[in-house]
Amino acid sequence: MLRRSFTPALLLILAATPVTQADIVHRETSEVGPVVVEELATGLGVPWGMEFLDEEQLLITERAGRVQVLDLGSRALREVTGLPSIRQGGQGGLLDVASTEKAPGWYYFTRVGSVENRGVTILSRARLQGDRLTGWEDLLVTRSGTGSGRHFGSRIAFDGDGHVYFSTGDRGERPNGQNLQTHAGTIMRLTLDGQVPPDNPFIGKAGALPEIWSYGHRNPQGLAYDAGHDRLWENEHGPRGGDEINLIQRGANYGWAELSYGKEYWGPIDVGEGEEAPGMVSPVKVYIPSIAPGSLLHYTGDAFPQWRDNLFSGALALRHLNRVSLDESGNAVAEERLLEEMDERIRALEQGPDGAIYLSTDSGRILRLKPASGE
Repeated sequence: MLRRSFTPALLLILAATPVTQADIVHRETSEVGPVVVEELATGLGVPWGMEFLDEEQLLITERAGRVQVLDLGSRALREVTGLPSIRQGGQGGLLDVASTEKAPGWYYFTRVGSVENRGVTILSRARLQGDRLTGWEDLLVTRSGTGSGRHFGSRIAFDGDGHVYFSTGDRGERPNGQNLQTHAGTIMRLTLDGQVPPDNPFIGKAGALPEIWSYGHRNPQGLAYDAGHDRLWENEHGPRGGDEINLIQRGANYGWAELSYGKEYWGPIDVGEGEEAPGMVSPVKVYIPSIAPGSLLHYTGDAFPQWRDNLFSGALALRHLNRVSLDESGNAVAEERLLEEMDERIRALEQGPDGAIYLSTDSGRILRLKPASGE
């Protein structure tokens, strides 16, 4: 995701803000030294997405259909109004939020809506005026409806060329992963105003939807764009075992459900016909057993210079913050598991203007991870 520019003076102020003992809820020593976790807010629902409005305000979506703004100075929360209709239930509701400097004033959201009484993932955008969202535009109401309340995705990312990417899960129906006539089980690519880019891979192909950028995904929970290498990263839930980190390529097939590293939930039986096959892209990293990733962050900040270009995933099942080191070619070369003792389902991740890593948990907390030297 492209970041807004923040003034050096404000960055210095944020970096120098003292941490009080009352704020700190956890300490540990990572591979780069001691770190602390501060608690910024509690009592939210399931905070699905986060995006900075400016250096002091964090916009938060809750799956139950609420948007709030957290003031980092006062730690006060205030509610945002003006939301469209949202279908709640199962794994669906109000999902991700993101913005890009290439579309100033717009905030992009994914949510679940109803089409013929079935839940579908929708990409929308709106403007924020005071504490009210206005001017809603539905950029794509996906063709992804099923009778299931599972696997809606969904995360949003932007590249440097004016495109927005967002993900949708297979909606609980495995054949969707290999079906190009549905948006379920895909990552889609649009222009910032919702048009289909002329270089999308399936334009003009019979039996394929033109918005699709890649397919063969089970339930993509994280998207992150690496501007330095022009790379789009994704992570997704496998079945019982077999969560994946993937490097997303134009028009590529990632195998689900013909290929999987996971097992059936009802027994030790392989899912699909194998783990790799010609014409299908293999993951960069596989998690066995599953960690159940909740999000994905490509870190570029100054607070942890040793972690630049690392990937971070929140983990919902094996509750921790997962860090993966990459080499220049994009291979996963090392892994570290942070915050395991906190025993929290970590849902969303966001890099702050101060370089700290902001986390949301399914227990309704907003947390900040920073070096202990900031105390």
